[in-house]
Amino acid sequence: MTNTTWTRRHILSLADFTGVEYDTVLQTAASFREVLSRRVKKVPTLQGQVVCNLFFESSTRTRSSFELAAKRLSADTLNFTPSTSSLTKGETILDTAKTYLAMGADIMVIRHREAGVPQAVATEMNRLGVRVGVLNAGDGQHEHPSQALLDLFTICSLLDPKNPRLELLAGKKVAIVGDILHSRVARSNIWSITATGAELHLAGPPTLLPKLFADYGTGRAGKLFLHWEIEPALADADLVMTLRLQKERMSQHLLPSLREYHQRYGITRSLLKLCKPDVKVLHPGPVNRGVEISSDLMDDSQFSLISQQVTSGVAVRMALLYLMGSGKT
Repeated sequence: MTNTTWTRRHILSLADFTGVEYDTVLQTAASFREVLSRRVKKVPTLQGQVVCNLFFESSTRTRSSFELAAKRLSADTLNFTPSTSSLTKGETILDTAKTYLAMGADIMVIRHREAGVPQAVATEMNRLGVRVGVLNAGDGQHEHPSQALLDLFTICSLLDPKNPRLELLAGKKVAIVGDILHSRVARSNIWSITATGAELHLAGPPTLLPKLFADYGTGRAGKLFLHWEIEPALADADLVMTLRLQKERMSQHLLPSLREYHQRYGITRSLLKLCKPDVKVLHPGPVNRGVEISSDLMDDSQFSLISQQVTSGVAVRMALLYLMGSGKT
């Protein structure tokens, strides 16, 4: 591990992450990846600390990944389930958070369908003057920082397994295809990938990729491009990330049909011929097979990094919890 001091108490967004912070996370995650390869996959670094997973929204990968990460660090974990909580009796989210604070919480990992909830809890913890860290595990259409960091770790580990670092992506072409509008994963990945100096190409139907996303590239190290046709985005791409259609967040009829969407924007073997020969495909999950990506391509280890993303998630979330819990790498 590096000797960089970590000063960020909360991890709510990647918009203001520095290059040093990105590299600290990547290198710390690489250390924990080595721990996870051992016979005994546990270290005592957060022994005695309490990690609370406050998931107000359904999740499989993120929730399980954070729980396993905390246990691998020897922390005690508390898992929150909205349907059986006092929320059903009228308790507010902030009061729920303060209840866990009273139980001795050190870190709160929060997911909510509404943007801004993790920020509100972090603001309340700051107001109370307690040293409790809040980690955003996905809030509405805002951000999903840990997913973007595990995506970055997966990519950088592919390029240099021993020393994953931000500079490895400089000059690469990365395409993100799909429902950009409703995707918190896309927003966090936009911040992380443009910080590397890579070219980032966003592609999707005009209804799911409004022009306002062009502003995300202002003042970043990398360049950002928008496409309403998929072919220019994939041309000579080194990496392609495809996104799930966020149908649960769509309040209007933004697509004619799933079949037409797949025909125009679904990632298939034939479309990958436009990319570099060694192109790799990512997907944050859950995947709708045959919609955003063909089923056979998803399972093809020659192209797909999807299973590696899930594996990377534990190491990266161990790194984030460790950095927040200990303050140092």
